[in-house]
Amino acid sequence: MSLLGIIKGTRGASGFGYASTAQEVTQGIDLTGKRALITGVNSGLGFETARVLAMRGCHIVGAARSEEKAKTACEAIGSNTTPVVCELSDLQSVRRCVDTVLGHDAEIDLLICNAGIMALPTLQQKHGIELQFFTNHVGHFTLATGLLDRLSETARVVMLSSYGHTLAPKDGIEFDNLSGEDHYSRWRNYGQSKLANLLFAVELARRFSGTKKTANALHPGVIRTSLSRHMGWVSNAVYAATGVLYCKTVAQGAATTCYVASSPAVESVSGRYFVDCNEAASSAHGRDGELAQRLWGATQDIVDRVLAEA
Repeated sequence: MSLLGIIKGTRGASGFGYASTAQEVTQGIDLTGKRALITGVNSGLGFETARVLAMRGCHIVGAARSEEKAKTACEAIGSNTTPVVCELSDLQSVRRCVDTVLGHDAEIDLLICNAGIMALPTLQQKHGIELQFFTNHVGHFTLATGLLDRLSETARVVMLSSYGHTLAPKDGIEFDNLSGEDHYSRWRNYGQSKLANLLFAVELARRFSGTKKTANALHPGVIRTSLSRHMGWVSNAVYAATGVLYCKTVAQGAATTCYVASSPAVESVSGRYFVDCNEAASSAHGRDGELAQRLWGATQDIVDRVLAEA
């Protein structure tokens, strides 16, 4: 067997690994009576995560950028679903989503922050903030913090970060350049946004201390989905050429999310980073509690400013 074959076949302490699928890691798990809110439910990892969790009995609150996308996805998943609109780059839309979910008068057991954008070729901004950071982090921060009081006693918050968090700037988060105007790099700024997702989980886990709620982050793997649409023809050509060897399928890519969201083995694990359905080491910045607390405060300031301007 080749080295790559060995790597793909390797399973960690959880009993699962690189090639495990979402259906495999949830086999035998009964989520009847549970309720999951999943962003980016209309395609790729979000749809597969929702589909598999629904198979296990979970009610899916499927969030997408438009009503049409959310409804179409939920109809494809099945009857045990509720579509909601959530455009993460529009905090008014996020707040309307929060209000809609609060209006359902039902607790959220699983909050899966899945949606995102990647590798925008040129600097784009929203409210003066670089768009990847704003969408991937600020949008999800607004959603999650808005729903904290609606989380169940044993709720799990799952943040889709990425190994790309290691591409973040040398200081981790460039608080003096969140606009991206001093310098912009599609991958460095993407990495910063994914580091922010990871740090959000770290700080939220600290705030959950003393409760049965948990917050964790994960790297789903390299998967060819619509997320790669901004990568450019060179990057996409390399992606396509190596995909057969190195890219996971969507079913494999959704496995770690479903494992962290549902496995009894991690019900009391919080503030950790997962890869291939096993705990893994993040970058040093990804374990920096002081940086996580500073980011939380800075993000809250951004949210307060943006909502005040609306």
